[in-house]
Amino acid sequence: MPTEPENAQPSTGPAVTGVGRRRALLAAGGVLAAGIGAAAGELAGGDRTSGHRGATGGPPPEAAVPFHGARQAGVTSPQPAATQLIAFDLPQTSAAADREALRALLDALTRTLSSAASDAPADPRLQGGGTTRLTSLVGVGPALATRLGLNVPARLEDLPPFPGDRLDPARGGGDLLLQVCAADHWTLAVVAELAGSAARATGAAPRWSQSGFLPPTAPGTTPRNLFGFKDGTANPDDAAARQWVWGPPGPHENGTVLVYRRIRMDTAAFAALPEDRKNLAMGRRIGDGAPLTGTAEHDEPDIYTKNPDGSYVIPATAHVRLTSPRLDGGARMLRRGYSYDDGPADRGLLFCAFVRDPAQFSRVQSRLAARDALNPHLEHTASAVAYVLPGAREGGTLGEVLWA
Repeated sequence: MPTEPENAQPSTGPAVTGVGRRRALLAAGGVLAAGIGAAAGELAGGDRTSGHRGATGGPPPEAAVPFHGARQAGVTSPQPAATQLIAFDLPQTSAAADREALRALLDALTRTLSSAASDAPADPRLQGGGTTRLTSLVGVGPALATRLGLNVPARLEDLPPFPGDRLDPARGGGDLLLQVCAADHWTLAVVAELAGSAARATGAAPRWSQSGFLPPTAPGTTPRNLFGFKDGTANPDDAAARQWVWGPPGPHENGTVLVYRRIRMDTAAFAALPEDRKNLAMGRRIGDGAPLTGTAEHDEPDIYTKNPDGSYVIPATAHVRLTSPRLDGGARMLRRGYSYDDGPADRGLLFCAFVRDPAQFSRVQSRLAARDALNPHLEHTASAVAYVLPGAREGGTLGEVLWA
């Protein structure tokens, strides 16, 4: 995954506060400049750090990430440094009219996003997709799918309520969810403007928007969240992703389900904890990311190893233990989360996970809500679920599977 440029603005919208403030925040929370999800990079096809350098001594220009393909690039490509999520609601008139409105919206977004991602975008402000590393994904919400009788996975549904949730309906849900990721804030701002204009032209209305960022990271390593821990270590490999992330063989095999949670983090209170308490709460060491039962970051946590006194080395309330696939029949989620910073009293994690069935997330979150040692420092403030459509073929449109 690409390293964030030194002068990048890693978010967009009114909450942008500048890289300097974010670096200070990360340093205060104990975050070292780490890297970007190696496991997710392997799933997406590896890194792009090799090759000859340009005439000025800098890296050569990178080609644009292709928009067209069997799967949407916003799930399969290495994670850029900045993101913008935008949800839209469609008008509610008649089922027939609303289906046509959705067709028009998906057609407009396909044209807008494919142009923006190309090496020669229609809007000159983007100056070529190769400099922006733009990726995107589009998904439809469960309520819209039910209302219009769309062909979506049978298990697509909203999440149940969880103990401790403090969800703001104005920040979650939505008929259609768009996520745009890029190396810089300017690209996100332009593409969000273009997508918003395209949506409004078809009668859709923006519901909510949220920007996020990753800290500066070294290629091939895992990014750290605002608690200072590496986040995304245990992502599935390609074989596991085929089983747990992508749909089964058939019309939905190149689609997946996005579970989005906006999680406020009490970074100051967590930073004040002694390091050993942080490690026990997470089940990993904050320094190197290794599980408490291992010596390296990618060692598989052994949740059943015990101390001489009979207690678990990874405590029963540790986050890593409660999220372990060993407690869930081996099920895994592909996580592509981002941090957000909307001011001193509101910063945290934009949890973005991709699963075949949203029940995979619900089972894990039920355990976390009941026992997670991190709970005193977390508050879930928004939630959304969307069926991430298969990719669009050349000359095709996103969402063709919905009408099958």
